[in-house]
Amino acid sequence: MEGFQLQFIISVFIILLGYLFKRIKILKESDGQTIARIVFNITLPALVIVTFDQMVISLSLVSLIFIAFLFGLASALIGILAFRSEKDGIKGMAAMMVPGVNVGLFAFPLVEAIWGREGIQHFGMFDVGNAVIVFGVCFFIAGYFAKGTSSFYLREAFSPLLRSIPFLTYMFVVALNLSGFHLPGLFLDTAEIISVANMPLSLLLLGLYLNFSFEKSWLPLIGKYLAIKYGTGLFLGFSLFWILSDYPMLANTVLIGFILPASTTSVVYAIRYQYNTKIVGTIVNITIIVSFVLIWLLASFVAYH
Repeated sequence: MEGFQLQFIISVFIILLGYLFKRIKILKESDGQTIARIVFNITLPALVIVTFDQMVISLSLVSLIFIAFLFGLASALIGILAFRSEKDGIKGMAAMMVPGVNVGLFAFPLVEAIWGREGIQHFGMFDVGNAVIVFGVCFFIAGYFAKGTSSFYLREAFSPLLRSIPFLTYMFVVALNLSGFHLPGLFLDTAEIISVANMPLSLLLLGLYLNFSFEKSWLPLIGKYLAIKYGTGLFLGFSLFWILSDYPMLANTVLIGFILPASTTSVVYAIRYQYNTKIVGTIVNITIIVSFVLIWLLASFVAYH
C-alpha cells in the first residue's frame, strides 16, 4: 500500500473517531470551538514556526502567495456572477463561500502526512495569499450584499486579518527568515513538541463538525454552489498543474489547494450578517467530504505522474 494511501486511511479513522465521540456524547460539537481555538492559536502557529525557521525562501514559494490571491479574486468574480440573479440573502451567502479555502485546519494534517515539511512550506505560503482572500475579500462580499453598500466594509475588510494569529505567525517567521535570524533552539524544540498535536486535533475537529442532516429544499442551491466551486477549482488547478509541471511541488500545491473545502470563517460571517447559518454550515460540511475524496483521488493521480 502506498504511504499516502495509508495516511489517508489513518486520517479517515481519526475523523470518524471524532464523529463517533460526538455521537456517543463523549464530546459535544460545542467542544469544537475550544479545540479550534487551540489549533488556530497554539498548535498551528507552532507548526508554522518549526517548518518555516529553516526554510529557504525561493521565487517559486513566493509565487504561491500571488497564485492563491489571484485564484481567490477570480473565484470571487465567478461566484458573484454565478449568483447575481439570486436574492441578496442568497447571493451574498453563496458568493462569499466560493473564494477562500480551508488550509490550516483541513489541508495541513493531510499535506504533512503526504509531503512532510516541504508540503507544509508550500501550503503555508499558499495560505498567506489565501488569508487575504478569506479575511478581506470574503468578508467584504458578505457585508456588501447584506447591507448593499461598501463604504463601511472597505475600512473594516482587513481588520480580521490583522487579528489572525496564524497569519501574523506567517509574517513573523518569514520576516525572521529573510533577515537571517533564527529562534533559540529551546523555543524551537518546545514548538516542535506542541506542533505534533496539530494533525490529530485538526482531524478530530473535522469529525466533531461533520453533520449529515439537511433539508431537501436546499439541494438546488448546494448543487449549484458545488458545481461552481469545484468546477472552477478543477479547471484552473489542472491548467496550472500542466503549466507548472517542471516544478512538481508547486504544481501539486496548486492542484490540491484549488479544491480545498470552503473556509470555516464563512459560518462566522453568516452569523455576523444574519445569513442562514444552517445552510452555510451544511455546505462547509459537504465541501469537507467532497474535498477529502477529491484530494485522495488527485494525490493518487499525482503519485503516478
